Amino acid sequence: MPTEVKVVLNKPHAGQQKVLDEAQRFNVLCCGRRFGKSALAVNLLSETALDGFPAGYFAPTYKLLDGTYNECLHALEPIVKRKNEHQFIELLNGGRIEFWSLENELAGRSRKYKRAILDEVAFAKSLYKLWTESIRATLSDMKGDAWFMSTPKGKNDFHKLFMRGVMEHPNWQSWQMSTYTNPFIDPSEIDDAKADLPELAFSQEYMAEFNDNVANPFGTAYIAQCTFPMSTLPAVCYGVDLAKSFDFSVIVGLDKHGSVCYLDRWQSDWRTTKEKILRLPQAAIAIDSTGVGDPIGEDLQRVRGNIEAFKFTAASKQQLMEGLAVAIQSRIITFPEGVITEELNNFEYIYTRTGVRYSAPTGLHDDVVCALALAWKKYQEVGKGAGQYSFA
Repeated sequence: MPTEVKVVLNKPHAGQQKVLDEAQRFNVLCCGRRFGKSALAVNLLSETALDGFPAGYFAPTYKLLDGTYNECLHALEPIVKRKNEHQFIELLNGGRIEFWSLENELAGRSRKYKRAILDEVAFAKSLYKLWTESIRATLSDMKGDAWFMSTPKGKNDFHKLFMRGVMEHPNWQSWQMSTYTNPFIDPSEIDDAKADLPELAFSQEYMAEFNDNVANPFGTAYIAQCTFPMSTLPAVCYGVDLAKSFDFSVIVGLDKHGSVCYLDRWQSDWRTTKEKILRLPQAAIAIDSTGVGDPIGEDLQRVRGNIEAFKFTAASKQQLMEGLAVAIQSRIITFPEGVITEELNNFEYIYTRTGVRYSAPTGLHDDVVCALALAWKKYQEVGKGAGQYSFA
């Protein structure tokens, strides 16, 4: 006689249950930080697999797959037949959950799902295009449903999909749920955050309200005004950010006018990285020497004398980013559309008890922004504009 196996999923709190009760085929959940959307996603994915169906989970980057994969695996472990870390979980009954990064433009293509969960999608590149051209078709065979979940990030593609439910588009439903909705979060903690954060940042991060230019130190309008095609002139300086963990190594070069004329972004071993840097033309370089970058910077300095090692600390990064923000808002630097503008638009500052922290949102990259900021720092010292702008 087969042994009975018990699978325990998360018990929905009142806000999560309201969402489940009112769900349509296409659902858009705009929620504040710590609302509990991850627990909701785990339940929705697990229930689909327990019923013997395939489900797809999509997140903006590979980093963001980790938590949901592990939570699903923990919940379903007793009946897991096969697994491949961060790729799929297959159950004994044939149910299956597949995990995709939206960095892959072909994510989900050729698959068929009973349910698709798109998580933290306010931070996804080309969300609307990925949904309409790739993911939507995965639901056709089984007339599956879709869930878009995220904290808002300005009025982008996530907002566009959210408005479908607000305008009562057939088969679409939308909700706005603040962090206060989660009964497991002490309201006084949220009140403390409200006292620490700018009003618009709090309204976005905790109240799940759509706003423009919230928590972005550069400003989306200014970023757009500085977006021009890649320069064809030679570089007078370079900024280099070195990879940590899942990140990329990046080189950005600026010409004599302060325009981006060189961009390289890669993941490889340190030997290849050093070779790439040493092959650069003889121009001044500012290189990230934080952590693993310290010995690499020292090695490179022994070969080339025009390399400055820059250590990132909370204070030095704030100073560096404020210098880049002045350049962008003064329209004295330009860059091409693509990964540079994507990272600039996602970049944010957060007020903490110890000061201001500048970085990409959790799970996203800021390697290109750091390389650009380092290049701008160097440009002020050696470029045509040297001496005109103070780095402070």
